[in-house]
Amino acid sequence: MSLYPSLEDMKVDQMARAQSQLVSQYASSYQHGASSPLPYPTNPTSVHSASAPLPYSTNPTSAPPPYTTNPPLGGGSVSALYPALNDYMGLELSREAIEHNMPEYAVAVPQSQHVALPASSTGPLAGMVAPLSGHSLGLQRAQVSHGLREVTICKDGAGRVGLRVQAINKGVFVCLVIKDSPAALAGLRFGDQILQINGAVVAGFTMDQVHSLFRKSPVNGISVVVRDRPFERTVTLHKDSVGHIGFQYKNGKIIGLVKDSSAARNGLLTEHHLLEVNGQNVVGLKDKQITALIEEGGPIITITIIPSFVYDHMVKKMAITLVKGSMDHSIPDV
Repeated sequence: MSLYPSLEDMKVDQMARAQSQLVSQYASSYQHGASSPLPYPTNPTSVHSASAPLPYSTNPTSAPPPYTTNPPLGGGSVSALYPALNDYMGLELSREAIEHNMPEYAVAVPQSQHVALPASSTGPLAGMVAPLSGHSLGLQRAQVSHGLREVTICKDGAGRVGLRVQAINKGVFVCLVIKDSPAALAGLRFGDQILQINGAVVAGFTMDQVHSLFRKSPVNGISVVVRDRPFERTVTLHKDSVGHIGFQYKNGKIIGLVKDSSAARNGLLTEHHLLEVNGQNVVGLKDKQITALIEEGGPIITITIIPSFVYDHMVKKMAITLVKGSMDHSIPDV
């Protein structure tokens, strides 16, 4: 069973597979080896009544044929009634010859592509079939693995690591990553769940307890184990002929979908907040800034979303000026 990043990728792949199968069947009807069955009966008596005389001899050996096949079709010694198409008037009509000499008559069969991930990547996109989205950097930057990783961070000159957290359902989640901070340089992102700090499990800790743990940590070599954004998911969308992907949002919150749009086809939901566009954090940006990122993001846009009730809980204790002025909006490396 194949996995796809978008419905458009699935449809194109299915069409390519169907066309490839059709072309293969069409080509095989003209190319018969010793082990390939003919597309028509080789024994004419099987389709004619015995009482009805045939307009030609049913015994090819009774009269010498004008040619022989080499090797004989079917591996036998009986010659075929008709020559192979490639032997017709001495012309070479194989598919390769047609593509080389008469490209205007060649049938183009698009091939399915796999997402071009970095060699070291083992994320959830590995092995996905993406004939349209496979080369989208935004798709690769935005991937959400939900897996665990360990990062090592230090403190800056002011003794800070550059992040804030929020406690949700006995878990601890990153709700602010300050731009150019040690946390940002280590690749921490909005929504990451912190599991351990210097070996201490933080399940059930309050926000203040976690911040205190960071303050008491040494300047260098702070070990942090995180789970990659468990509340978030990505949706890959394709722009239509006028550059739209089919949803409306206000203050970063998705409030409506356009019928028959890419957003509707790919299962985008309302009551969700936009967190990233092509992997770039947009929390705290104005709507017109988000729109500009979408317009400049190319024909394929991958957005990262989170349920609005979770988002509201994560940012409710932070001043909006802090989010807008300090949030890291850098583009992650692939």
